[in-house]
Amino acid sequence: MRSTIGMGSLAVFLALSTPGFAQFGGLGDLEIARPEDLQHVESVPPPEGAIILFDGSNLDEWVQIDGQPPAWTLVGGDAMQAPARGGDFGLKTRRTFDGHYRLHVEFRVPYQPELAGQARGNSGVYNQGRYEVQILDSYGLAQPQSNDCGAIYEVAAPRVNACKAPTIWQSYDIEFHAPVFRDGQKVEPARMTVHHNGVLIHDHVPIPVDNTRSGLGGDPSTPGPLHLQDHSDPVQFRNIWLVPLDD
Repeated sequence: MRSTIGMGSLAVFLALSTPGFAQFGGLGDLEIARPEDLQHVESVPPPEGAIILFDGSNLDEWVQIDGQPPAWTLVGGDAMQAPARGGDFGLKTRRTFDGHYRLHVEFRVPYQPELAGQARGNSGVYNQGRYEVQILDSYGLAQPQSNDCGAIYEVAAPRVNACKAPTIWQSYDIEFHAPVFRDGQKVEPARMTVHHNGVLIHDHVPIPVDNTRSGLGGDPSTPGPLHLQDHSDPVQFRNIWLVPLDD
């Protein structure tokens, strides 16, 4: 017997079949701890003197880590989305950075209740392409670990879990100090202070390694790009800017 579907049901079926829709649609019966966890972070305009790395209009500041044009897509008029398919399509900035700077990044992770752990909304922000602040759907975790959202990956867990619910826009403000080298020897490690949605989660934390897992590596005494990781999850980013700071 041939079944029939009403136009309203058909629209819902088609929407749920569209890549990216279900991930950024409703949250079903997800338990929400606080009303503010469903409030998008307020987008922060870049201050005077900031280097605009992404404003939603184009991907001109970015290339794939293999140097090819970006495979990421522009979505929603102000964001970009990582490809939800196998392969490494991570992005890096054309510019490289050294010294001391403040980086602002806004992001949101999809809702993937059928997945768990590192498979849910995985991405990362790599300073100088080497030092990752993890992005993940870690909403509701009581004791985040050094591989959860906000962690300096495998170096330091965030002080608190400041995550908003999946599908909700969040922000990182990262104050980064590059490692200091003298006569070819490292005399000070890289350090990071990180605010997640305005909450201090790392305070001038030293990073004892020269490259966290899956970083781009290279000579740690040289400048490096900003790298956004592709983990085959449709994580979205918007409003990325950087301000060089004096030491």
